[in-house]
Amino acid sequence: MPGELSATAETFVARLDRVPLNSFHWRLVILAGIGWMFDAMDVLMLGFLLTPIRNEFKLDASQIGLVASATFVGMFIGAAASGRLADRYGRRSVFSTTLVVFSAGALLSAIAPSFGTLLAARVVAGVGLGGELPVASTLVSELSPRASRGRLIVLLESFWAYGTILAGIVALTVVANFGWRWGFAVGALPALYVAYLRRALPESPRYLAEKGRAPEADAVVRRVERAGGGALLTLAPAVAPIRAGRTRITELWASRYAKRTAMLWILWFGVVLTYYGIFLWIPSILAARGLSQVRGNEFFFLSTLAQVPGYFSAAWLVERWGRKPTLVTYLLGTAVTAFLFGNAGTGTDAFVWAALLSFFNLGAWGVVYTWTPELYPTAVRATGAGVAAAVGRVGGIIGPYLTPVLVPAIAESGTFAVFMVLLLITAAAVALLGEETRGRSLEEIAPPAQAA
Repeated sequence: MPGELSATAETFVARLDRVPLNSFHWRLVILAGIGWMFDAMDVLMLGFLLTPIRNEFKLDASQIGLVASATFVGMFIGAAASGRLADRYGRRSVFSTTLVVFSAGALLSAIAPSFGTLLAARVVAGVGLGGELPVASTLVSELSPRASRGRLIVLLESFWAYGTILAGIVALTVVANFGWRWGFAVGALPALYVAYLRRALPESPRYLAEKGRAPEADAVVRRVERAGGGALLTLAPAVAPIRAGRTRITELWASRYAKRTAMLWILWFGVVLTYYGIFLWIPSILAARGLSQVRGNEFFFLSTLAQVPGYFSAAWLVERWGRKPTLVTYLLGTAVTAFLFGNAGTGTDAFVWAALLSFFNLGAWGVVYTWTPELYPTAVRATGAGVAAAVGRVGGIIGPYLTPVLVPAIAESGTFAVFMVLLLITAAAVALLGEETRGRSLEEIAPPAQAA
Protein backbone atom coordinates (compact mmCIF):
# COMPACT_ATOMS: atom_id res chain seq x y z
CA MET A 1 0.00 0.00 0.00
CA PRO A 2 2.66 2.62 0.86
CA GLY A 3 4.34 1.99 -2.51
CA GLU A 4 1.04 2.61 -4.30
CA LEU A 5 0.48 5.84 -2.40
CA SER A 6 3.95 7.16 -3.29
CA ALA A 7 3.36 6.29 -6.94
CA THR A 8 0.00 8.10 -6.85
CA ALA A 9 1.65 11.24 -5.46
CA GLU A 10 4.36 11.24 -8.14
CA THR A 11 4.10 14.21 -10.50
CA PHE A 12 4.14 13.62 -14.23
CA VAL A 13 7.45 15.50 -14.59
CA ALA A 14 8.94 13.00 -12.13
CA ARG A 15 7.64 10.25 -14.40
CA LEU A 16 9.21 12.03 -17.36
CA ASP A 17 12.58 11.90 -15.59
CA ARG A 18 12.35 8.10 -15.32
CA VAL A 19 11.41 7.28 -18.93
CA PRO A 20 14.26 5.37 -20.63
CA LEU A 21 15.82 6.88 -23.73
CA ASN A 22 13.69 5.99 -26.73
CA SER A 23 12.79 7.00 -30.28
CA PHE A 24 10.99 10.14 -29.06
CA HIS A 25 14.17 11.55 -27.49
CA TRP A 26 16.35 10.74 -30.50
CA ARG A 27 13.85 12.29 -32.92
CA LEU A 28 13.76 15.40 -30.74
CA VAL A 29 17.56 15.70 -30.72
CA ILE A 30 17.84 15.10 -34.47
CA LEU A 31 15.16 17.64 -35.46
CA ALA A 32 16.61 20.22 -33.09
CA GLY A 33 20.15 19.36 -34.14
CA ILE A 34 19.66 19.65 -37.91
CA GLY A 35 18.48 23.22 -37.51
CA TRP A 36 21.47 23.81 -35.22
CA MET A 37 23.72 22.39 -37.97
CA PHE A 38 22.51 24.88 -40.57
CA ASP A 39 22.91 27.70 -38.05
CA ALA A 40 26.53 26.67 -37.51
CA MET A 41 27.16 26.34 -41.21
CA ASP A 42 25.94 29.91 -41.78
CA VAL A 43 28.09 31.40 -39.00
CA LEU A 44 31.27 29.51 -39.82
CA MET A 45 30.76 30.13 -43.52
CA LEU A 46 31.58 33.78 -42.83
CA GLY A 47 35.21 32.86 -42.24
CA PHE A 48 35.37 31.62 -45.84
CA LEU A 49 33.19 34.34 -47.40
CA LEU A 50 34.67 37.54 -45.97
CA THR A 51 37.40 37.76 -48.60
CA PRO A 52 35.12 37.37 -51.68
CA ILE A 53 32.53 39.70 -50.10
CA ARG A 54 35.25 42.32 -49.54
CA ASN A 55 36.38 42.00 -53.14
CA GLU A 56 32.88 42.30 -54.63
CA PHE A 57 31.76 45.31 -52.58
CA LYS A 58 35.29 46.83 -52.37
CA LEU A 59 35.24 47.06 -48.58
CA ASP A 60 37.95 48.21 -46.20
CA ALA A 61 38.97 46.36 -43.03
CA SER A 62 36.45 48.12 -40.77
CA GLN A 63 33.57 47.44 -43.16
CA ILE A 64 34.38 43.76 -43.50
CA GLY A 65 34.42 43.54 -39.70
CA LEU A 66 30.87 44.93 -39.73
CA VAL A 67 29.67 41.99 -41.84
CA ALA A 68 30.71 39.56 -39.10
CA SER A 69 29.56 41.77 -36.24
CA ALA A 70 26.13 42.39 -37.83
CA THR A 71 25.37 38.68 -37.41
CA PHE A 72 26.28 38.86 -33.73
CA VAL A 73 24.20 42.00 -33.18
CA GLY A 74 21.25 40.00 -34.47
CA MET A 75 22.21 37.05 -32.28
CA PHE A 76 22.23 39.33 -29.24
CA ILE A 77 18.72 40.58 -30.06
CA GLY A 78 17.45 37.08 -30.83
CA ALA A 79 18.88 35.48 -27.71
CA ALA A 80 17.60 38.21 -25.39
CA ALA A 81 14.10 38.24 -26.88
CA SER A 82 13.50 34.56 -27.65
CA GLY A 83 14.05 33.31 -24.11
CA ARG A 84 11.54 35.76 -22.72
CA LEU A 85 9.04 34.91 -25.47
CA ALA A 86 9.54 31.18 -24.88
CA ASP A 87 8.73 31.57 -21.18
CA ARG A 88 5.63 33.57 -22.05
CA TYR A 89 4.25 31.86 -25.16
CA GLY A 90 5.89 28.44 -25.20
CA ARG A 91 9.12 26.78 -26.30
CA ARG A 92 7.69 25.02 -29.34
CA SER A 93 6.34 28.05 -31.23
CA VAL A 94 9.48 30.14 -30.66
CA PHE A 95 11.65 27.11 -31.47
CA SER A 96 10.12 26.80 -34.96
CA THR A 97 9.74 30.53 -35.68
CA THR A 98 13.40 31.31 -35.09
CA LEU A 99 14.46 28.86 -37.80
CA VAL A 100 12.11 30.53 -40.30
CA VAL A 101 13.57 33.94 -39.42
CA PHE A 102 17.10 32.58 -39.85
CA SER A 103 16.24 31.12 -43.28
CA ALA A 104 14.76 34.45 -44.41
CA GLY A 105 17.95 36.25 -43.37
CA ALA A 106 20.14 33.68 -45.11
CA LEU A 107 18.17 33.99 -48.36
CA LEU A 108 18.30 37.78 -48.19
CA SER A 109 22.07 37.56 -47.65
CA ALA A 110 22.37 35.48 -50.81
CA ILE A 111 20.60 38.06 -52.99
CA ALA A 112 21.78 41.25 -51.27
CA PRO A 113 22.41 43.87 -53.98
CA SER A 114 24.42 46.21 -51.76
CA PHE A 115 26.62 46.29 -48.69
CA GLY A 116 23.87 47.93 -46.64
CA THR A 117 21.36 45.25 -47.59
CA LEU A 118 23.86 42.55 -46.70
CA LEU A 119 24.35 44.05 -43.24
CA ALA A 120 20.57 44.14 -42.67
CA ALA A 121 20.27 40.54 -43.88
CA ARG A 122 22.98 39.40 -41.50
CA VAL A 123 21.16 41.03 -38.58
CA VAL A 124 17.94 39.20 -39.54
CA ALA A 125 19.76 35.87 -39.86
CA GLY A 126 21.43 36.53 -36.52
CA VAL A 127 18.09 37.19 -34.80
CA GLY A 128 16.86 33.76 -35.87
CA LEU A 129 20.13 32.06 -35.06
CA GLY A 130 20.56 33.70 -31.66
CA GLY A 131 16.98 32.90 -30.73
CA GLU A 132 17.18 29.30 -31.86
CA LEU A 133 20.03 28.02 -29.71
CA PRO A 134 18.95 28.76 -26.11
CA VAL A 135 15.33 27.80 -26.76
CA ALA A 136 16.32 24.53 -28.43
CA SER A 137 18.54 23.54 -25.51
CA THR A 138 15.78 24.50 -23.06
CA LEU A 139 13.16 22.38 -24.83
CA VAL A 140 15.41 19.32 -25.11
CA SER A 141 16.50 19.73 -21.48
CA GLU A 142 12.90 19.83 -20.26
CA LEU A 143 11.93 16.71 -22.22
CA SER A 144 14.99 14.62 -21.28
CA PRO A 145 15.26 12.07 -18.44
CA ARG A 146 17.48 13.24 -15.61
CA ALA A 147 20.10 10.50 -16.01
CA SER A 148 20.70 11.29 -19.69
CA ARG A 149 19.90 15.01 -19.87
CA GLY A 150 23.51 16.18 -20.04
CA ARG A 151 24.46 13.62 -22.66
CA LEU A 152 21.51 14.54 -24.90
CA ILE A 153 22.26 18.27 -24.77
CA VAL A 154 25.93 17.73 -25.61
CA LEU A 155 24.89 15.49 -28.51
CA LEU A 156 22.49 18.23 -29.62
CA GLU A 157 25.38 20.71 -29.51
CA SER A 158 27.51 18.28 -31.53
CA PHE A 159 25.46 19.23 -34.58
CA TRP A 160 27.40 22.49 -34.47
CA ALA A 161 30.47 20.46 -35.44
CA TYR A 162 28.61 18.89 -38.35
CA GLY A 163 27.60 22.39 -39.46
CA THR A 164 31.21 23.53 -39.24
CA ILE A 165 32.32 20.57 -41.34
CA LEU A 166 29.49 21.27 -43.79
CA ALA A 167 30.64 24.89 -44.02
CA GLY A 168 34.09 23.68 -45.03
CA ILE A 169 32.66 21.30 -47.64
CA VAL A 170 30.43 24.01 -49.11
CA ALA A 171 33.34 26.49 -49.16
CA LEU A 172 35.59 24.03 -50.97
CA THR A 173 32.93 22.99 -53.49
CA VAL A 174 29.95 25.32 -53.93
CA VAL A 175 31.61 28.64 -53.05
CA ALA A 176 34.80 27.84 -54.96
CA ASN A 177 32.79 27.15 -58.12
CA PHE A 178 29.70 29.37 -57.88
CA GLY A 179 30.60 32.26 -55.58
CA TRP A 180 29.87 33.46 -52.05
CA ARG A 181 26.15 34.04 -52.54
CA TRP A 182 25.49 30.34 -52.96
CA GLY A 183 27.26 29.75 -49.67
CA PHE A 184 24.42 31.52 -47.87
CA ALA A 185 21.68 30.12 -50.09
CA VAL A 186 22.62 26.46 -49.72
CA GLY A 187 21.56 26.32 -46.06
CA ALA A 188 18.41 28.41 -46.18
CA LEU A 189 15.96 26.06 -47.92
CA PRO A 190 16.87 22.90 -45.94
CA ALA A 191 16.47 24.91 -42.73
CA LEU A 192 12.94 25.89 -43.81
CA TYR A 193 12.12 22.22 -44.35
CA VAL A 194 13.37 21.37 -40.85
CA ALA A 195 11.15 24.14 -39.46
CA TYR A 196 8.22 22.41 -41.18
CA LEU A 197 9.12 19.03 -39.65
CA ARG A 198 9.36 20.55 -36.18
CA ARG A 199 5.62 21.20 -36.16
CA ALA A 200 5.17 17.56 -35.07
CA LEU A 201 7.18 18.09 -31.88
CA PRO A 202 5.19 18.65 -28.66
CA GLU A 203 5.34 21.55 -26.24
CA SER A 204 7.41 21.11 -23.08
CA PRO A 205 5.24 19.48 -20.38
CA ARG A 206 7.11 21.50 -17.76
CA TYR A 207 6.10 24.74 -19.49
CA LEU A 208 2.49 23.53 -19.86
CA ALA A 209 2.33 22.62 -16.17
CA GLU A 210 3.77 25.99 -15.17
CA LYS A 211 0.97 27.66 -17.16
CA GLY A 212 -1.69 25.57 -15.42
CA ARG A 213 -2.31 23.29 -18.43
CA ALA A 214 -1.80 20.04 -16.51
CA PRO A 215 -3.96 17.75 -18.72
CA GLU A 216 -2.00 18.78 -21.84
CA ALA A 217 1.28 18.33 -20.00
CA ASP A 218 0.30 14.87 -18.80
CA ALA A 219 -0.70 13.90 -22.35
CA VAL A 220 2.80 14.79 -23.59
CA VAL A 221 4.40 12.73 -20.81
CA ARG A 222 2.18 9.75 -21.69
CA ARG A 223 3.27 10.11 -25.33
CA VAL A 224 6.94 9.93 -24.27
CA GLU A 225 6.20 6.96 -21.99
CA ARG A 226 4.45 5.06 -24.78
CA ALA A 227 7.42 5.65 -27.07
CA GLY A 228 9.54 3.99 -24.39
CA GLY A 229 7.25 0.98 -24.20
CA GLY A 230 5.85 2.01 -20.82
CA ALA A 231 2.18 1.19 -21.39
CA LEU A 232 1.57 0.47 -17.69
CA LEU A 233 3.07 3.81 -16.68
CA THR A 234 0.34 5.65 -18.56
CA LEU A 235 -2.14 4.48 -15.92
CA ALA A 236 -0.57 6.89 -13.42
CA PRO A 237 -2.79 9.86 -12.46
CA ALA A 238 -1.98 13.38 -13.66
CA VAL A 239 -0.36 15.01 -10.61
CA ALA A 240 0.99 18.43 -11.49
CA PRO A 241 4.22 19.82 -9.98
CA ILE A 242 4.25 22.99 -7.88
CA ARG A 243 4.08 26.11 -10.03
CA ALA A 244 6.61 28.88 -9.52
CA GLY A 245 4.31 31.73 -10.48
CA ARG A 246 7.23 34.19 -10.78
CA THR A 247 8.29 35.04 -14.31
CA ARG A 248 10.03 38.38 -13.81
CA ILE A 249 13.47 38.75 -15.34
CA THR A 250 14.66 40.12 -11.98
CA GLU A 251 14.32 36.54 -10.66
CA LEU A 252 17.66 35.83 -12.35
CA TRP A 253 19.33 37.96 -9.67
CA ALA A 254 17.27 36.73 -6.72
CA SER A 255 19.50 35.57 -3.86
CA ARG A 256 19.16 31.87 -4.68
CA TYR A 257 20.16 32.39 -8.33
CA ALA A 258 22.56 35.36 -8.22
CA LYS A 259 25.76 33.29 -8.02
CA ARG A 260 24.56 31.05 -10.84
CA THR A 261 23.71 34.04 -13.03
CA ALA A 262 27.09 35.68 -12.37
CA MET A 263 28.90 32.45 -13.29
CA LEU A 264 26.87 31.95 -16.46
CA TRP A 265 27.34 35.52 -17.69
CA ILE A 266 31.12 35.36 -17.20
CA LEU A 267 31.19 31.92 -18.82
CA TRP A 268 29.15 32.90 -21.85
CA PHE A 269 31.02 36.15 -22.43
CA GLY A 270 34.43 34.50 -22.20
CA VAL A 271 33.59 31.46 -24.31
CA VAL A 272 31.80 33.36 -27.10
CA LEU A 273 34.40 36.14 -27.38
CA THR A 274 37.33 33.73 -27.60
CA TYR A 275 35.51 31.33 -29.94
CA TYR A 276 34.69 33.94 -32.56
CA GLY A 277 37.89 35.86 -31.99
CA ILE A 278 39.82 32.71 -32.86
CA PHE A 279 37.78 30.57 -35.25
CA LEU A 280 36.43 33.23 -37.59
CA TRP A 281 39.99 34.42 -38.27
CA ILE A 282 41.90 31.13 -38.54
CA PRO A 283 41.63 31.07 -42.38
CA SER A 284 42.91 34.68 -42.53
CA ILE A 285 45.69 33.94 -40.00
CA LEU A 286 46.83 30.97 -42.06
CA ALA A 287 46.82 33.14 -45.19
CA ALA A 288 48.99 35.71 -43.37
CA ARG A 289 51.42 32.89 -42.51
CA GLY A 290 51.83 32.18 -46.22
CA LEU A 291 49.23 29.55 -47.07
CA SER A 292 47.06 30.05 -50.15
CA GLN A 293 43.34 30.66 -49.59
CA VAL A 294 42.44 27.17 -50.83
CA ARG A 295 45.18 25.51 -48.78
CA GLY A 296 44.23 27.51 -45.69
CA ASN A 297 40.58 26.51 -46.09
CA GLU A 298 41.58 22.85 -46.39
CA PHE A 299 43.78 23.14 -43.28
CA PHE A 300 40.93 24.72 -41.29
CA PHE A 301 38.38 22.21 -42.53
CA LEU A 302 40.50 19.18 -41.61
CA SER A 303 41.33 20.56 -38.17
CA THR A 304 37.62 21.08 -37.40
CA LEU A 305 36.99 17.34 -37.79
CA ALA A 306 38.41 17.05 -34.26
CA GLN A 307 35.27 18.81 -32.98
CA VAL A 308 33.27 15.58 -33.33
CA PRO A 309 35.32 13.49 -30.85
CA GLY A 310 35.47 16.62 -28.66
CA TYR A 311 31.70 16.57 -28.36
CA PHE A 312 31.40 12.83 -27.89
CA SER A 313 34.05 12.73 -25.19
CA ALA A 314 32.29 15.59 -23.36
CA ALA A 315 28.95 13.77 -23.74
CA TRP A 316 30.50 10.75 -22.03
CA LEU A 317 32.24 12.72 -19.26
CA VAL A 318 29.40 15.09 -18.43
CA GLU A 319 27.37 12.24 -16.88
CA ARG A 320 30.41 10.62 -15.22
CA TRP A 321 32.63 13.45 -14.02
CA GLY A 322 29.84 15.99 -13.94
CA ARG A 323 29.28 19.38 -15.59
CA LYS A 324 31.76 21.41 -13.54
CA PRO A 325 34.95 19.28 -13.74
CA THR A 326 34.36 18.49 -17.42
CA LEU A 327 33.89 22.14 -18.34
CA VAL A 328 36.91 23.35 -16.35
CA THR A 329 39.10 20.67 -17.97
CA TYR A 330 37.98 21.55 -21.49
CA LEU A 331 38.37 25.30 -20.91
CA LEU A 332 41.92 24.77 -19.67
CA GLY A 333 42.62 22.57 -22.70
CA THR A 334 41.29 25.32 -24.96
CA ALA A 335 43.48 27.93 -23.25
CA VAL A 336 46.69 25.92 -23.62
CA THR A 337 46.10 24.87 -27.23
CA ALA A 338 45.10 28.41 -28.25
CA PHE A 339 48.44 29.71 -26.96
CA LEU A 340 50.37 26.93 -28.70
CA PHE A 341 48.55 27.52 -32.01
CA GLY A 342 49.31 31.24 -31.78
CA ASN A 343 53.01 30.41 -31.56
CA ALA A 344 53.04 27.77 -34.33
CA GLY A 345 53.77 28.08 -38.04
CA THR A 346 52.02 26.32 -40.90
CA GLY A 347 53.40 22.81 -40.49
CA THR A 348 52.29 19.72 -38.61
CA ASP A 349 52.57 21.44 -35.25
CA ALA A 350 50.05 24.11 -36.25
CA PHE A 351 47.62 21.47 -37.52
CA VAL A 352 47.89 19.44 -34.30
CA TRP A 353 47.28 22.49 -32.08
CA ALA A 354 44.39 23.68 -34.28
CA ALA A 355 42.79 20.23 -34.11
CA LEU A 356 43.18 20.04 -30.31
CA LEU A 357 41.84 23.59 -30.05
CA SER A 358 38.72 22.44 -31.92
CA PHE A 359 38.48 19.32 -29.74
CA PHE A 360 38.58 21.12 -26.39
CA ASN A 361 36.68 24.27 -27.37
CA LEU A 362 33.65 22.56 -28.86
CA GLY A 363 33.56 19.99 -26.07
CA ALA A 364 33.35 22.94 -23.67
CA TRP A 365 30.50 24.43 -25.71
CA GLY A 366 28.51 21.24 -25.28
CA VAL A 367 28.73 21.52 -21.49
CA VAL A 368 27.85 25.24 -21.58
CA TYR A 369 24.56 24.51 -23.35
CA THR A 370 23.87 21.58 -21.00
CA TRP A 371 24.43 23.54 -17.81
CA THR A 372 22.73 26.84 -18.66
CA PRO A 373 19.01 25.87 -18.69
CA GLU A 374 19.46 23.51 -15.74
CA LEU A 375 20.21 26.34 -13.30
CA TYR A 376 16.83 28.13 -13.41
CA PRO A 377 13.21 27.13 -12.62
CA THR A 378 10.73 26.48 -15.42
CA ALA A 379 9.09 29.91 -15.17
CA VAL A 380 12.31 31.73 -16.14
CA ARG A 381 14.41 28.89 -17.60
CA ALA A 382 14.33 30.06 -21.21
CA THR A 383 14.71 33.68 -20.10
CA GLY A 384 17.80 32.81 -18.06
CA ALA A 385 19.30 30.81 -20.92
CA GLY A 386 18.47 33.51 -23.45
CA VAL A 387 19.87 36.39 -21.41
CA ALA A 388 23.08 34.46 -20.66
CA ALA A 389 23.45 33.77 -24.38
CA ALA A 390 22.78 37.45 -25.11
CA VAL A 391 25.58 38.47 -22.74
CA GLY A 392 27.76 36.03 -24.66
CA ARG A 393 26.77 37.65 -27.95
CA VAL A 394 28.27 40.90 -26.71
CA GLY A 395 31.52 38.98 -26.75
CA GLY A 396 30.59 37.78 -30.23
CA ILE A 397 30.30 41.38 -31.39
CA ILE A 398 33.69 42.26 -29.89
CA GLY A 399 35.55 39.12 -30.97
CA PRO A 400 35.58 39.66 -34.75
CA TYR A 401 36.98 43.18 -34.21
CA LEU A 402 39.46 42.22 -31.50
CA THR A 403 41.70 39.89 -33.51
CA PRO A 404 42.50 42.23 -36.46
CA VAL A 405 43.18 45.02 -33.95
CA LEU A 406 45.45 42.97 -31.67
CA VAL A 407 47.49 41.11 -34.31
CA PRO A 408 49.15 44.24 -35.79
CA ALA A 409 49.80 45.59 -32.27
CA ILE A 410 51.09 42.56 -30.37
CA ALA A 411 51.47 39.91 -33.12
CA GLU A 412 49.70 36.55 -33.30
CA SER A 413 51.55 35.17 -30.29
CA GLY A 414 50.46 38.09 -28.11
CA THR A 415 46.89 37.93 -29.40
CA PHE A 416 46.53 34.25 -28.57
CA ALA A 417 48.13 34.87 -25.19
CA VAL A 418 45.28 37.32 -24.52
CA PHE A 419 42.76 34.65 -25.49
CA MET A 420 44.51 32.18 -23.18
CA VAL A 421 44.24 34.60 -20.24
CA LEU A 422 40.53 35.20 -20.94
CA LEU A 423 39.89 31.46 -21.01
CA LEU A 424 41.80 30.96 -17.75
CA ILE A 425 39.67 33.65 -16.10
CA THR A 426 36.53 31.94 -17.43
CA ALA A 427 37.68 28.55 -16.09
CA ALA A 428 38.38 30.11 -12.68
CA ALA A 429 34.86 31.60 -12.55
CA VAL A 430 33.36 28.18 -13.29
CA ALA A 431 35.55 26.50 -10.66
CA LEU A 432 34.72 29.05 -7.96
CA LEU A 433 31.05 29.79 -8.68
CA GLY A 434 29.72 26.71 -10.48
CA GLU A 435 27.23 24.31 -8.87
CA GLU A 436 27.19 20.66 -9.91
CA THR A 437 23.86 19.40 -11.33
CA ARG A 438 24.68 15.89 -12.56
CA GLY A 439 22.00 13.29 -11.78
CA ARG A 440 19.53 15.79 -10.29
CA SER A 441 16.07 16.61 -11.62
CA LEU A 442 15.41 20.13 -12.91
CA GLU A 443 12.92 20.65 -10.06
CA GLU A 444 15.54 19.62 -7.50
CA ILE A 445 18.20 21.93 -8.97
CA ALA A 446 15.92 24.98 -9.14
CA PRO A 447 12.73 24.44 -7.13
CA PRO A 448 9.82 26.91 -7.37
CA ALA A 449 9.95 29.74 -4.85
CA GLN A 450 7.10 28.26 -2.79
CA ALA A 451 9.03 25.01 -2.39
CA ALA A 452 12.51 26.50 -2.00
